[in-house]
Amino acid sequence: MKSLTLALLGTIAAGAASAGTLVYTAPEVTMIEETAGPMGGSGAWLIPLVILGVLVLALTSSETT
Repeated sequence: MKSLTLALLGTIAAGAASAGTLVYTAPEVTMIEETAGPMGGSGAWLIPLVILGVLVLALTSSETT
């Protein structure tokens, strides 16, 4: 009876030891940094510039017929 109790306690102790920690550690958050700025590098600033140029030409042109 004594050996059965020791075997049971050994099993419980081994299970508790291999269960790991109870404290949750969140993984680190990776930050993505922009190196070229919000409108740099890819030429995305050209499209608004072309639209602005077309609007300026359309609004300043005078039609003489």
